[in-house]
Amino acid sequence: MTRAQKKQAEDFLKLLGRAHDGIKRMIETGDDGAALDLLSQCQECAIQMGEIIEAVEGEDFVTIPLIEEYCELAYQVYEKISRNGQVSGNRVNKALRKSLVRMENSVKNDIPERMEVVFLPYKASMWDSLESVWKAADEDPNCDAYVVPIPYYDKNPDGSFREMHYEGGEYPAYVPVTSYQEYDFSMRKPDMIFIHNPYDDCNYVTSVAPEFYSENLKKYTEKLVYIPYFVLGEIDPGNKEAVEGMAHFCTVPGVIHSDVVIVQSENMRKAYIDVLTETAGEKTRPYWEKKILGLGSPKMDKVLESDQEAFELPEEWRRILEKPDGSRKKVILYNTSVTALLKQGDQMLQKMKSVFETFKESVEEVALLWRPHPLIKATIESMRPQLWMDYEKLEEQYREEGWGIYDDSAELNRAIALCDAYYGDGSSLVQLCQKAGKPVMIQNVEIL
Repeated sequence: MTRAQKKQAEDFLKLLGRAHDGIKRMIETGDDGAALDLLSQCQECAIQMGEIIEAVEGEDFVTIPLIEEYCELAYQVYEKISRNGQVSGNRVNKALRKSLVRMENSVKNDIPERMEVVFLPYKASMWDSLESVWKAADEDPNCDAYVVPIPYYDKNPDGSFREMHYEGGEYPAYVPVTSYQEYDFSMRKPDMIFIHNPYDDCNYVTSVAPEFYSENLKKYTEKLVYIPYFVLGEIDPGNKEAVEGMAHFCTVPGVIHSDVVIVQSENMRKAYIDVLTETAGEKTRPYWEKKILGLGSPKMDKVLESDQEAFELPEEWRRILEKPDGSRKKVILYNTSVTALLKQGDQMLQKMKSVFETFKESVEEVALLWRPHPLIKATIESMRPQLWMDYEKLEEQYREEGWGIYDDSAELNRAIALCDAYYGDGSSLVQLCQKAGKPVMIQNVEIL
């Protein structure tokens, strides 16, 4: 049972104790109607507590019979008062109190208190931003850790929801997944909830299901924790222009509503604090200083522990990666971003065609692994329909020709471990590849 659930059970017991004193007074003053009403409420309260304990500990748990005995006693007293029987307020209070003490002792001593932690990823490809934290929780013998992938929607230009996506079947085999339809937040009240999508209803392109907005999740836990799904380029907190350039990442709903925010570095922590303090006022600085922690990004942890030998490669990849003599070609990870496509449009498509033509001429020595940003389709299709049609044709041509690898899988770290160098747009992948010791070159759309 979680700490929150056990506290809820203890609160129910305290409520019953106060109600017993009220029942005693009502009986002694002859207000039988009020006494009956309180007895009925006591039964309902005990039943509700029993349902919570039964849901977590099982219907045969030792506390359940004690709750049933209490309910039977309350029913007998109710029946006796209803029949206008002679009832002693003092005796009723003692009997109810005796039964209550047995329940209190059982709740205190028999119910184990465990930490329950829930992780709510939405895109499987972004799971690496939570994985190392989940592993630590899962390995803790006093903690129950649940991975509950949540659905998300593409959005129409008017903000309405379009297609729903659920990627619960795309996580690594070693990650046990719990259905979001089976995990009852209101009943379980987890001690901590971890999220990596901070936007709630503020994203123009996609949205997690509204019941999983950070504002709503706050109702079910005492500690909501946000860890960004991305890694930003490191900045100097004293560089106002650089801080202003990343300020929009700091003021999203997930940052505001969470109890703890974990960012990639101490410098990034200072930048977050400065932005939030400027937004909310200097008096709020101590609040943000306590809330924002620069503990590092789990994405970096995943990169450092990933080795290309640990990944099973599709046979079609092996065909592209290997030379006739069995040796491995050099692998270039080519990453294209949503931002570059939106800003550069057709010019970016021409740049991509040029890149493909260049690498196609070098297939005997170099293998291109193209990994587009996972939100390109949803973003471009929604915001630039004509551009999406042209982009889709280019993508189809690349995939049909089959000389390069197209990777839209959830295994980002496989691509990083496999590549010898990075080429493409500026993105979180740049920092991750640098952390892995891979050379990085940012493409210039002006050069064909």
